[in-house]
Amino acid sequence: MKLPNSYGSVYKLPGTRRRPWAVRKTESWYIIDEATGKLGRKYKYIGYYATKAEALQALAEYNANPYDIPSDITFAEVYDKWSERKFEEISRSNINGYQASYKLCNGIESIRFVDIKLSHLQGAVDSSGKNYPTLKKLKILFNQLFDYAVKNEIIGKDKHIVEYVDIGKAVKSDKHFRFTDSEINTMWAWAEKNEYIQVILMLIYSGVRPGEMFNVKKQSVNLEEKSFYIEKGKNDNAVRKVPIHDKVFPFFQHWMQKSDTEYLITQLNGKKILFDTNHGQYTETYWKPLLTDMGILQYRNAVNEIKDHTPNDTRHTFTTMWKEKQLDEAMRRKIQGHSGKGIGEMVYTHFEFEKLRTELNKL
Repeated sequence: MKLPNSYGSVYKLPGTRRRPWAVRKTESWYIIDEATGKLGRKYKYIGYYATKAEALQALAEYNANPYDIPSDITFAEVYDKWSERKFEEISRSNINGYQASYKLCNGIESIRFVDIKLSHLQGAVDSSGKNYPTLKKLKILFNQLFDYAVKNEIIGKDKHIVEYVDIGKAVKSDKHFRFTDSEINTMWAWAEKNEYIQVILMLIYSGVRPGEMFNVKKQSVNLEEKSFYIEKGKNDNAVRKVPIHDKVFPFFQHWMQKSDTEYLITQLNGKKILFDTNHGQYTETYWKPLLTDMGILQYRNAVNEIKDHTPNDTRHTFTTMWKEKQLDEAMRRKIQGHSGKGIGEMVYTHFEFEKLRTELNKL
């Protein structure tokens, strides 16, 4: 179908391209031949697209809401324009991730985007001091901004240099280390002697983050259903109901029967464990002394270094045990409150929750 006059045009570029369909509009006319009055056109290119349908949609959107981005726009201004639309389409946790990545660009925000060179992007990477997973997210942000700049004719496609940014290679982390079966057996042998050793086993067999466990209120524990509720966490999926493993259910009963306190797990004096704001309070007072007494505080890692177990090793132990038994991976992610595509809101029917509990009790 022929497009209306002044609407713009869509046409296919020659050769093999990822986005062969070009969208353009007439920006102005000029005289080619004074004698004949023959006119030529100066085109404004809207963008390049993989399919004709995408190109027609882009042209329609442009005509509905024309935009004109100045060529001297800065890196920060491109980020603002890109994020204004992007953030309406993604979750709060993804927004937080992009915002954290953008903070690593504090040396290049004021540079005109057309003047951004590979050395600028590489400099932001090299000076960040961050590890591979964080740098991978930063590179994703770079790609998003450069895609936006190309589509809006701020830069040409030949200036899309992000693929050349070096973020190194993924290195297996030794930040967390699984408790061995022998160490876990030692905890079970000591559990009757100390209720705070019970807490370590509660963490291992629930897979929750230590901060999440120490924020659980007694009103959020349902002993009849054998579950507890996480009210808040580090991502959208952290708010969830978690089944209680049969092995540690007596420990939950014990802590629920303790003196009239708001939180399930408390300090010896009944006050809240401030793990979110003061890891040391729990680690130095309870964690290290208990593991030292049991003779399991230290381990030797993959490169033969001696390290101390940390509270987050409980969550890593849960994950490793689950994978060793080859249990359902989607259920593990739901129980642990992982972020990511396909997890969704943690609301279950009774049948679905019982399936989670059955899988959990296979540990």
